Amino acid sequence: MRGIDMRFGAVTVLQDVDFTIYPGEVHLLAGENGAGKSTLIKILGGIYKPTAGEITLDGTVIAPTSPLEANALGISVIHQELSLIPQMTVMENLGLGRYNTRWGFLSPKSMEDEAIRVLQSLSIDVSPYDDVQDIALSQQQLIEIGKATSINSRVIVMDEPSSALSERDAEILFSLIEKLKKSGCGIVYITHRMEEIQRLADRITVLRDGNLVSSGPASDYDARRLVKHMVGRELGDHYERSATQLGDEVLKLKDFSLSKRDGTRLFSQINLSLRAGEILGIGGLQGSGASALLAATFGAYGERPQGQVLLHGEEYRHLNPKRSTQKGLGFVTNDRKADGLVLPMSITHNITLASLKNYSKWGFPIQVKEDEAAMSSQQELSIRAASLDMPVQGLSGGNQQKVVLAKWMRIAPKVILMDEPTRGVDIGAKWEIYALLDALVAQGVGIILITSELSELMALSDRIAVMHRGEMVQEFRPSQYNPESILAAAMGQSNSESLTNMENHSQSKQPSAKERM
Repeated sequence: MRGIDMRFGAVTVLQDVDFTIYPGEVHLLAGENGAGKSTLIKILGGIYKPTAGEITLDGTVIAPTSPLEANALGISVIHQELSLIPQMTVMENLGLGRYNTRWGFLSPKSMEDEAIRVLQSLSIDVSPYDDVQDIALSQQQLIEIGKATSINSRVIVMDEPSSALSERDAEILFSLIEKLKKSGCGIVYITHRMEEIQRLADRITVLRDGNLVSSGPASDYDARRLVKHMVGRELGDHYERSATQLGDEVLKLKDFSLSKRDGTRLFSQINLSLRAGEILGIGGLQGSGASALLAATFGAYGERPQGQVLLHGEEYRHLNPKRSTQKGLGFVTNDRKADGLVLPMSITHNITLASLKNYSKWGFPIQVKEDEAAMSSQQELSIRAASLDMPVQGLSGGNQQKVVLAKWMRIAPKVILMDEPTRGVDIGAKWEIYALLDALVAQGVGIILITSELSELMALSDRIAVMHRGEMVQEFRPSQYNPESILAAAMGQSNSESLTNMENHSQSKQPSAKERM
């Protein structure tokens, strides 16, 4: 790719960007959210036509005008957001755009055989006839990867492919990447996980604000240099939380349990307490029940859960999201595009969505008040957008996440449940989110936090409660933080004393992240 420019109206997204890929290499494309990475790969994948510049493949100029045309040229793109159709089967999704036909008719047997081959190659334990909507998100991600890698592409772009994967599934992906490299495939890899960069990258190119700022062998980049190129400034090795004085109990769960409609247990007999100004981390592997616990506490399952939820000492009955919001209980879900945002709506309307009654009269919204609230949130959270009237789907992932957080800050929350708040967010935006969490707890907000990054969990949490197969199995205080012990508890292998008396924890000031790490 040579001299690539991309403009949307008066907004320049890419300017004179060069990017090359060689057979058998992993070329890491790095940069903050909004740097232009996704735009560049959408040009390569035939979604956008560049304003200027050209693409050559084996010395021949190409200009794909659609993803299908890019596929035919040997270019596959695995986008960060899944492109599977939930209501269709695994087999049908794997065959999309390239159905096996005979005399114009579909060949179910050949489709099934191909699906089985792909599923076995990635150790995906599902049936070709399962509906995609009925299988786990991590399995959907692997199917998306299998779909792209099964057409013998010369170039494969992977945009945050491991963001929804467990550690085991990520290892399957990394093994697949090694096989693809050996076959001569060139891989463009985008990730915000430093350990993946250090493990996989052969070369690195860094974009910032739509410009190429650095490119070279991966061996030339340590973590500090890479981050400096990405954000344009130095960041410390660890984020240090301010010391906090804990307040009164704001949330308590007593014998809280939930099962699926078929009787399968999601979590059972959960007892925990959260105090004002505290961040309680929930540790656990995928399927531990942690995400379901937060969703149920917010009211996403209605009145199905058993047990008690107490807010400020009073029992909260008849759970539902509307009442939770009115009571100052916010919920940042782990899938912002599916559950956190209304993508076609403007940034302004998304920010005020949960607190619309504050910006309306007699049921009609007052646009001036909404605009003022959105502008205030934009300044407070540094939301980068050409206009607050633009659809939120046009923002980068990090800025979309800031809009989600702004929405819940507008309800004046007392408690916020956060499920993977930094997933798919670059290092600069992560630090901004960390600072926001620090500011919230300083104001007395209680936070329950789920994150799959163990270092992040330890750095941000005042306590960590670990779940395993739907049960709380152990609690860790800062002096006990140890990655191996926390992981062992999450796997059900800990021999330590079981979780006891979570409600009676110390009221003293908590140490900073640096003291805990």
